[in-house]
Amino acid sequence: MKHPYLNKDHEIFRQSLRKFLEKEAYPFYEQWEEKRMIPRSFWKKMGEQGFLCPDIDEKYGGSEVDWGFAVIINEELERVGSGLVGIGLHSDIVIPYITSYGTDEQKQRWLPKCVTGDIITAIAMTEPGTGSDLANIKTTAKLDGDCYIVNGQKTFITNGIQADLILVAVKTDPQAVPKHKGVSLLMIERDTPGFSRGRKLNKVGLHSQDTAELIFEDCRVPKDNLLGEEGKGFLYLMEKLQQERLLVAIGAQTAAEVMLKTTIDYVKSREAFGKRVSQFQNSQFKIVEMATEIEMGRAFLNQLIAEHIEGKNVVTKVSMAKWKLTDIAKRTASECMQLHGGYGYMEEYEIARRFRDIQVSSIYAGTNEIMKTIIAKNLGL
Repeated sequence: MKHPYLNKDHEIFRQSLRKFLEKEAYPFYEQWEEKRMIPRSFWKKMGEQGFLCPDIDEKYGGSEVDWGFAVIINEELERVGSGLVGIGLHSDIVIPYITSYGTDEQKQRWLPKCVTGDIITAIAMTEPGTGSDLANIKTTAKLDGDCYIVNGQKTFITNGIQADLILVAVKTDPQAVPKHKGVSLLMIERDTPGFSRGRKLNKVGLHSQDTAELIFEDCRVPKDNLLGEEGKGFLYLMEKLQQERLLVAIGAQTAAEVMLKTTIDYVKSREAFGKRVSQFQNSQFKIVEMATEIEMGRAFLNQLIAEHIEGKNVVTKVSMAKWKLTDIAKRTASECMQLHGGYGYMEEYEIARRFRDIQVSSIYAGTNEIMKTIIAKNLGL
């Protein structure tokens, strides 16, 4: 049966990427977890091999391939570990804003270095008092001659410590009615006066992924760094959040598949009461239930990715995939840890890390409760 979006070229690419990761990522991942950081040298190596931003135009340094290649990159990075999520955020969440809404001058200035890994990007929406309610952000940007004066604070920012270029949601018109019409997007660069980084945040999971607070105090951002039109930032965010949520679903699905395989291997090798743990009916039923849900999730996800690549309206299905697949992955993590017994609670076993890492998937990119609200609205409820 023909795959809905992958062909032979994609599979050759996957094998090439796996060989790269087996050499450059798998042997060092635990070290990165301990140091709480993915080294910039790894970003550079990814760039050198064409594994960053592969779908952007060749004139900006990309390979101009279809988004199926990006899916493969995100799946294979997830197989290494969820802490590599910042690379997908760079290539498939931040960069699409620049390619869709940036001027040619902005693209020429930033995209080539994003492809090589010389520029690491981040996106800053969440604030200490505002998460999913983006229309009520408090960070302001007031125009003063050729610059915007930005004041405010952002938190939970993926790539926040290492980022050289940050897409920041700001209020250019705090008095706008409705409120979302006052939101704009600014690209703020590393050494901009008035921009500083707060704490590097300690998280339950995703230890190797740097996450930080960002602080803007009379930060002077050139007017030329406005992305798209003033006042349209909220609409841009709503459009691009679909791909971000799809990425979360892809990561959750892949993590569930990895956890299931790891657990099957474990219960087939572990013995209790004179027989393998895999021979107990409880183990078999638990694994069968997980395998069925995961297989059905993969079928839904693959078709959804194909529709997204074709440019179809997938808002409802993406919201379904984001909440359902992350929910399945979280249950899978819990069941798989239980089947590992006491060893599942030990740090040296991968399931312990997977259990920690998967928890945030139902929170970021819009909570699962928000996803259900979107679905309900689109169903006419």
